[in-house]
Amino acid sequence: MNREGELGVEAGLDVDQRVLDLWNTLSAAELIQAMADGHIPEFSDVAEHIGQAVASAEPGRVEITWTPSGRLCNPAGSVHGGYIAMILDNAACLAASSTFARFTPMLTLNLNVDYLRAVQAGATYTVTGTCLHPGGTRMVSNALIHDERGRPVAQASASVVPNKAFSV
Repeated sequence: MNREGELGVEAGLDVDQRVLDLWNTLSAAELIQAMADGHIPEFSDVAEHIGQAVASAEPGRVEITWTPSGRLCNPAGSVHGGYIAMILDNAACLAASSTFARFTPMLTLNLNVDYLRAVQAGATYTVTGTCLHPGGTRMVSNALIHDERGRPVAQASASVVPNKAFSV
Protein backbone atom coordinates (compact mmCIF):
# COMPACT_ATOMS: atom_id res chain seq x y z
CA MET A 1 0.00 0.00 0.00
CA ASN A 2 1.36 3.45 -0.79
CA ARG A 3 1.94 6.12 1.83
CA GLU A 4 -1.18 8.07 0.87
CA GLY A 5 -3.31 4.95 1.32
CA GLU A 6 -1.72 4.32 4.72
CA LEU A 7 -2.65 7.81 5.80
CA GLY A 8 -6.24 7.55 4.60
CA VAL A 9 -5.98 10.74 2.57
CA GLU A 10 -9.20 11.91 0.97
CA ALA A 11 -9.22 12.36 -2.81
CA GLY A 12 -7.74 15.65 -3.94
CA LEU A 13 -5.74 16.40 -0.77
CA ASP A 14 -2.10 15.34 -0.83
CA VAL A 15 -0.23 13.97 2.18
CA ASP A 16 2.01 17.01 2.68
CA GLN A 17 -0.95 19.42 2.76
CA ARG A 18 -2.92 17.16 5.13
CA VAL A 19 0.01 16.87 7.54
CA LEU A 20 0.57 20.63 7.36
CA ASP A 21 -3.10 21.27 8.10
CA LEU A 22 -2.96 18.96 11.14
CA TRP A 23 0.34 20.52 12.27
CA ASN A 24 -1.29 23.98 12.18
CA THR A 25 -4.60 23.07 13.84
CA LEU A 26 -3.98 20.35 16.44
CA SER A 27 -2.42 20.86 19.84
CA ALA A 28 0.98 19.26 20.26
CA ALA A 29 -0.45 16.34 22.25
CA GLU A 30 -3.19 15.85 19.63
CA LEU A 31 -0.61 15.86 16.83
CA ILE A 32 1.53 13.26 18.61
CA GLN A 33 -1.62 11.18 19.20
CA ALA A 34 -2.47 11.50 15.49
CA MET A 35 0.95 10.00 14.81
CA ALA A 36 0.16 7.15 17.24
CA ASP A 37 -3.17 6.58 15.47
CA GLY A 38 -1.45 6.41 12.06
CA HIS A 39 -3.05 9.59 10.70
CA ILE A 40 0.36 11.15 10.08
CA PRO A 41 3.79 9.55 9.70
CA GLU A 42 6.55 9.65 12.30
CA PHE A 43 8.60 12.85 11.97
CA SER A 44 11.79 11.14 10.84
CA ASP A 45 13.17 7.84 9.57
CA VAL A 46 15.02 7.43 12.86
CA ALA A 47 11.86 6.03 14.48
CA GLU A 48 11.65 3.21 11.95
CA HIS A 49 15.40 2.56 12.12
CA ILE A 50 15.38 2.05 15.89
CA GLY A 51 11.98 0.29 16.10
CA GLN A 52 10.05 3.12 17.78
CA ALA A 53 6.28 3.62 17.52
CA VAL A 54 4.35 6.30 19.41
CA ALA A 55 1.53 4.55 21.30
CA SER A 56 -0.24 7.43 23.06
CA ALA A 57 0.07 11.07 24.05
CA GLU A 58 -1.55 13.54 26.35
CA PRO A 59 -0.26 16.90 27.56
CA GLY A 60 2.96 16.25 29.47
CA ARG A 61 3.08 12.49 28.86
CA VAL A 62 3.86 10.17 25.94
CA GLU A 63 4.14 6.42 25.64
CA ILE A 64 6.25 4.71 23.00
CA THR A 65 6.57 1.05 22.17
CA TRP A 66 10.10 0.05 21.26
CA THR A 67 11.22 -3.16 19.58
CA PRO A 68 14.93 -2.81 18.86
CA SER A 69 16.35 -5.03 16.12
CA GLY A 70 19.62 -6.94 16.09
CA ARG A 71 21.29 -4.20 14.01
CA LEU A 72 21.27 -2.04 17.17
CA CYS A 73 23.34 -4.54 19.19
CA ASN A 74 26.89 -4.16 20.41
CA PRO A 75 29.44 -7.00 20.05
CA ALA A 76 28.24 -8.47 23.38
CA GLY A 77 24.79 -9.09 21.85
CA SER A 78 22.70 -6.55 23.77
CA VAL A 79 21.34 -3.26 22.47
CA HIS A 80 24.04 -0.57 22.41
CA GLY A 81 23.70 2.07 25.13
CA GLY A 82 23.67 4.85 22.55
CA TYR A 83 20.39 3.54 21.11
CA ILE A 84 18.95 3.20 24.61
CA ALA A 85 19.88 6.85 25.23
CA MET A 86 18.30 7.80 21.88
CA ILE A 87 14.90 6.28 22.70
CA LEU A 88 14.96 7.88 26.16
CA ASP A 89 15.81 11.23 24.56
CA ASN A 90 12.97 10.83 22.05
CA ALA A 91 10.47 10.14 24.83
CA ALA A 92 11.70 13.04 26.99
CA CYS A 93 11.55 15.48 24.06
CA LEU A 94 8.10 14.34 22.91
CA ALA A 95 6.78 14.67 26.48
CA ALA A 96 8.04 18.26 26.62
CA SER A 97 6.68 19.02 23.14
CA SER A 98 3.28 17.64 24.13
CA THR A 99 2.76 20.52 26.57
CA PHE A 100 2.59 23.19 23.82
CA ALA A 101 -0.47 24.57 22.06
CA ARG A 102 1.23 23.69 18.74
CA PHE A 103 3.91 21.07 18.17
CA THR A 104 7.45 22.36 18.51
CA PRO A 105 10.45 20.01 18.31
CA MET A 106 12.89 20.10 21.22
CA LEU A 107 16.66 20.39 21.42
CA THR A 108 18.36 18.47 24.22
CA LEU A 109 20.64 20.45 26.53
CA ASN A 110 21.44 17.60 28.90
CA LEU A 111 20.61 13.89 29.10
CA ASN A 112 21.51 11.78 32.14
CA VAL A 113 20.97 8.05 31.63
CA ASP A 114 20.96 5.21 34.15
CA TYR A 115 21.26 1.74 32.63
CA LEU A 116 19.64 -0.84 34.91
CA ARG A 117 19.32 -4.04 32.83
CA ALA A 118 20.45 -5.24 29.42
CA VAL A 119 18.10 -4.46 26.53
CA GLN A 120 17.61 -7.38 24.16
CA ALA A 121 16.90 -7.18 20.43
CA GLY A 122 13.48 -8.47 19.39
CA ALA A 123 11.81 -7.82 22.74
CA THR A 124 9.19 -5.09 23.03
CA TYR A 125 9.66 -2.37 25.62
CA THR A 126 7.43 0.45 26.84
CA VAL A 127 9.05 3.87 27.04
CA THR A 128 7.20 6.56 28.99
CA GLY A 129 8.17 10.21 28.85
CA THR A 130 6.86 12.68 31.41
CA CYS A 131 7.41 16.43 31.42
CA LEU A 132 8.17 17.50 34.99
CA HIS A 133 8.74 21.20 34.32
CA PRO A 134 7.08 22.72 31.24
CA GLY A 135 8.96 26.01 31.46
CA GLY A 136 8.86 28.68 28.81
CA THR A 137 12.54 28.42 27.99
CA ARG A 138 14.07 25.39 29.70
CA MET A 139 12.03 22.26 30.29
CA VAL A 140 12.77 19.13 32.31
CA SER A 141 11.47 15.66 31.41
CA ASN A 142 12.02 12.11 32.61
CA ALA A 143 11.85 8.94 30.54
CA LEU A 144 11.64 5.34 31.71
CA ILE A 145 11.93 2.06 29.79
CA HIS A 146 10.07 -1.00 31.09
CA ASP A 147 10.46 -4.53 29.77
CA GLU A 148 7.57 -6.89 29.00
CA ARG A 149 7.51 -8.00 32.66
CA GLY A 150 7.18 -4.39 33.88
CA ARG A 151 10.74 -4.16 35.18
CA PRO A 152 12.63 -0.88 34.63
CA VAL A 153 15.62 -1.33 32.32
CA ALA A 154 16.82 2.27 31.93
CA GLN A 155 15.80 5.76 32.88
CA ALA A 156 16.85 9.28 32.03
CA SER A 157 16.30 12.88 32.97
CA ALA A 158 16.67 15.57 30.35
CA SER A 159 16.77 19.34 30.06
CA VAL A 160 15.38 20.49 26.72
CA VAL A 161 14.51 23.75 24.97
CA PRO A 162 12.09 24.48 22.12
CA ASN A 163 13.76 24.54 18.71
CA LYS A 164 13.14 28.15 17.69
CA ALA A 165 13.68 27.28 14.03
CA PHE A 166 10.11 25.91 14.14
CA SER A 167 8.55 28.92 15.89
CA VAL A 168 6.01 30.91 13.96
